[in-house]
Amino acid sequence: MSAPQEGWVRVAAVGEIPEGSAIAVRVKDREIALYHVEEGGFYATENVCTHEYAQLSEGWLEGYEIECPLHAGRFDVRTGKALCPPVEENVRTCEVRIRDGDVFVRCVS
Repeated sequence: MSAPQEGWVRVAAVGEIPEGSAIAVRVKDREIALYHVEEGGFYATENVCTHEYAQLSEGWLEGYEIECPLHAGRFDVRTGKALCPPVEENVRTCEVRIRDGDVFVRCVS
């Protein structure tokens, strides 16, 4: 396996995350929610809801939307866009790359 480019962190093996689920992972000093959507893709966002402190990885993933477990606000996991009240502020996203059966995440800014 070739080494990932600078900034990429291995967070899981593809097989560790069932389709339609989310897990919490650490990328350097950040807590990230890693999503394996039912269509097979992987996405990552900051793990804390922008409305109040709640971990998005403990929410409900349906398609490309994660619902916060605290007040039912929803975000698009592909873009981080806030989709409905009470969330008004988007959540930050991170890049995801699959290499040799492993999931790598890189968070910029």
